[in-house]
Amino acid sequence: MTTLAPPIRVLIADDQEMVRTGFRFFLDAQPDITVVAEAADGEEAVALARSERPDVCLLDIRMPKLDGLAATRLLAGPEVSDPLRVVVVTTFDLDEYVYGALRGGACGFLLKDSGPTLLAEAVRAAAAGDSLVSPSVTVRLLRHLTATAAGAPAPAPPTAAPLREPLTDREADVVRLVALGRTNAEIAAELYVSLSTVKTHLSSVQLKLAARNRVEIAAWAWQHGQVRPGS
Repeated sequence: MTTLAPPIRVLIADDQEMVRTGFRFFLDAQPDITVVAEAADGEEAVALARSERPDVCLLDIRMPKLDGLAATRLLAGPEVSDPLRVVVVTTFDLDEYVYGALRGGACGFLLKDSGPTLLAEAVRAAAAGDSLVSPSVTVRLLRHLTATAAGAPAPAPPTAAPLREPLTDREADVVRLVALGRTNAEIAAELYVSLSTVKTHLSSVQLKLAARNRVEIAAWAWQHGQVRPGS
């Protein structure tokens, strides 16, 4: 007899009740996701997250009492001994928000207009230890990473530490495809390997680069010439 995995437990934090209701309605309709708590401000979000220990926290950025970036640092930052998985979901496609969220420990960054399907995918990715960033945000990030080469000012992107050991040829292939915005399934198909093999390569790459998420892997690839504009 097959034992079903427990549903992914989610906390939603947003100061707009309509947004919380919409997110809850859609996520609760998923067979593998359940919303266990809602918060209308950042302080309440942190308190509920610490008491409920959800699998994934969906945090808005602009909230009263404590904004989403500060809440992310408190729940998932480098100083947190037992970090939670945080996905920042916001209306505002601003570079400082993207970098602030990722530096604060967020494993995903979505725009509210990304649609419900991508929202559910982000929750599942976060729960599985992966990360998902809105495609438009990824494109913007990579544009900034190459902006200085054209003489334009760019904000400092999240950077990974120097290589602990060289990447294998296959790991380099995976890094290049991550930097081009490919999903794990797309990488597996393009390289003719299994999904589990891709995940194994990504785990090794993260260790070698000391990168916390896919965006930091992509940042390293663009900064070190592994990918070129127009690739």
